[in-house]
Amino acid sequence: MTEKKYPFIPYSKKTYSEAEMIQRSADFLHFMDLRRTVRDFSDEPIPMEVLENIILAASTAPSGAHKQPWTFCIVTSPEKKKQIREAAEKEEHESYNGRMPDDWIEDLAPLGTDWRKPFLETAPALIVVFRRSYEIVNEKKRNNYYVTESVGLACGFLLAAIHDAGLAALTHTPSPMNFLSALLERPENEKPYLLIPVGYASKTAQVPDLKRKRLNEVCKHYI
Repeated sequence: MTEKKYPFIPYSKKTYSEAEMIQRSADFLHFMDLRRTVRDFSDEPIPMEVLENIILAASTAPSGAHKQPWTFCIVTSPEKKKQIREAAEKEEHESYNGRMPDDWIEDLAPLGTDWRKPFLETAPALIVVFRRSYEIVNEKKRNNYYVTESVGLACGFLLAAIHDAGLAALTHTPSPMNFLSALLERPENEKPYLLIPVGYASKTAQVPDLKRKRLNEVCKHYI
């Protein structure tokens, strides 16, 4: 058996009766089913402590070899948000006008999106997620493991935490996103992964009336 390097401590987890589990899982399903992607934000500010707690919650996600290969950048500076919007819209304009194939444009059409991204300035905060492919330890390069999977899990936790705080979010992926590394002066080992505007939904916000896949479309039983 491999020798343990970390100190290990006892673990216990509160459990529930079968009836309680069913009710709790149903309640959580209902709560999460109310989460929607929002593009219309209020500019009302968010307490920094809330944003930091959300990020700490995201950082509880599992990661390959517990490397936690992520950096979350909180951007509230109006100047920085303006710079990010301008750079993102430049890339998005090129994507909508030649980069994206026709079927992608067709799939986006019902959502009413285009290259304009005003929410990048309106939302009170942007959380820019970077994936860390390696670390420098004692002047030596040490790889991280399952980086994409680990950061994806952390982003899922992040979106759930944002929803739980009563806030709205949008997962934005302008492509390419290298401009984020330059604007935020991130080190070479970090690559942009996701750009997430966070805030209160505006009072006039609307979302598409979408339907999520049913259980039999996303789940297969092997009994």
